[in-house]
Amino acid sequence: MTSARSRLCLLLGDPSGVGPEMAIKLLARPANLAAADILLIADPQALASGQQIAGHTLDALVVHDLAEVRFEPGRPTVLLQDTFAGEKLFIGTSNLASGRASFQALELATVAVKQKLVDALLFAPLNKHSLRLGGLTQEDELRYMQERFDVNGFVCEFNITKGLWTSRVTSHVPIKDVARLITGKGVSDAVKIIDGALRQAGVAKPRIAVSGLNPHAGDGGSIGLEEIEVIEPAVRQLQAEGFDARGPFSPDTVFIGARRGDVDAVVSMYHDQGQIAMKLMGFEGGVTLHGGLPVPVATSASGSAFDIAGKGIAQIEGLQEAFNLCVRMADARKTAAV
Repeated sequence: MTSARSRLCLLLGDPSGVGPEMAIKLLARPANLAAADILLIADPQALASGQQIAGHTLDALVVHDLAEVRFEPGRPTVLLQDTFAGEKLFIGTSNLASGRASFQALELATVAVKQKLVDALLFAPLNKHSLRLGGLTQEDELRYMQERFDVNGFVCEFNITKGLWTSRVTSHVPIKDVARLITGKGVSDAVKIIDGALRQAGVAKPRIAVSGLNPHAGDGGSIGLEEIEVIEPAVRQLQAEGFDARGPFSPDTVFIGARRGDVDAVVSMYHDQGQIAMKLMGFEGGVTLHGGLPVPVATSASGSAFDIAGKGIAQIEGLQEAFNLCVRMADARKTAAV
């Protein structure tokens, strides 16, 4: 199935959180419906809840199977799937029913990707605890999709705020395991994967800062040797291969220059090393992009926000930025394939 317009699959996220509200608010903007053909996979109960909270009813083309999917200009296509199976939807709490619904929707979305029905995947905020209750056994949804798409190479979450990107060498692992997981190959992979993604997003020659692991980047070896033995040699090898990689820089100062615009991306060594800085710089408009997958996959940096679910006050700037990025990357891939 081919189309001049990019086709994007949208998921409601965790039905008990702000995801359904955010997804409906996104689809209420006519410019988004004009930018791409959109397939929304949704449980009827979660869809009705999202429309009621957002105060908007979709003018949608409704189908009940992937084989029925088609698109009409200016209208989303909604694939209805009864994932609650008669159970009541509870707002504002992590629970098995919502976890199962969001997990099954994600599974069906991967089928749509593999069947080439869509060119990108965007989901409103998921909740990892609920996903695990609902059937997720992998470290996170990225590793789940890696398995579903049979991706053998390096995959990584990118976090994007105000034009600054980050990748990381380790992700959702305990802090006690981080140091032993920092390898030269891991550093190299994290630089190369974000370099490639930035080029797909339109950055001609990405400038990439690499963080150290230890305070003050090891301070010459007095606070750890990972910088001397692992990280710096990896950076030098990357430079020899033509990448504009720099560092390792002290973790507590690298984002000062990055915010100033000295680089396009920062490679951090572990989750919170980059996430805390990025969210302080612009949590509401932040984007999480899953790198290394066969199509662009993104979401907002904000979470399921159970504390405000159902109140109609969820902001969608991050989800809008994620939508814009998915469409831009999908359009670029389609152009490159011509």
